[in-house]
Amino acid sequence: MFSGFFRGISYVFQGFSLITQKGIRPFVLIPLLVNIGVFSFAIWLAKSQFDQLMTKMLAWLPSWLSWVEWILWPIFAVLILIAVFYSFTIIANLIASPFNALLAERVEQKLSGQTIAEENGIKAVLKNSGKAISSEVSKVMYSLKWLPILLIITVIPGLNIIAPFTWAIYGAWMLSLQYTDFAMGNHQLFVKDELPLLRKNRAVALGFGGILTILMMIPVVNFFVMPVGVAGGAAFWVDKLSKSR
Repeated sequence: MFSGFFRGISYVFQGFSLITQKGIRPFVLIPLLVNIGVFSFAIWLAKSQFDQLMTKMLAWLPSWLSWVEWILWPIFAVLILIAVFYSFTIIANLIASPFNALLAERVEQKLSGQTIAEENGIKAVLKNSGKAISSEVSKVMYSLKWLPILLIITVIPGLNIIAPFTWAIYGAWMLSLQYTDFAMGNHQLFVKDELPLLRKNRAVALGFGGILTILMMIPVVNFFVMPVGVAGGAAFWVDKLSKSR
């Protein structure tokens, strides 16, 4: 369990290394620029609305629990950051999707030393763009399926103490799906095919997505999360997921 979790973390650091390598750097530029633009807006929005959101969340706290407000304040702050940044991650990935698929293809070629077959890769992604869009919609629908439970946990006094932890696990799993999807999508795999592979490597997936969740909340570093996640996800695919089919 723990070895798998730390293995997942290692793919993120491998992603940092990969995006700086010759032959891959040119394919990082557009995903990086998209992420800078989207996350700059997300940071501005979170900063401008933070106090109002915190006031609303703490208003759910019953008077007899007012003494724990100082404990819940940082917990709710993390919850808000996860929710805001994860939402904008979905938007950024939708915008940069074709470029992320191309980046994942180049990383896979670099790691495997093999050219992706004609029926796969970015050409196939563009040819089957309808299926790719359908897959993106499936990911969004899959993420929405769990939101009612998370929201119930978030708003129930007492129970909402564990809300940041449930949101963190949710965010880690969804980011793992999001960033491994580009490499798997290049092989004509979609959400219904991808989820069983991730479940077989659950600990690795949570480690991979968990560290991405943390990096996503660090100013400036979060600008690089998208290309790092795509490159790390491709490494995860080559090393583990492709062998679990």
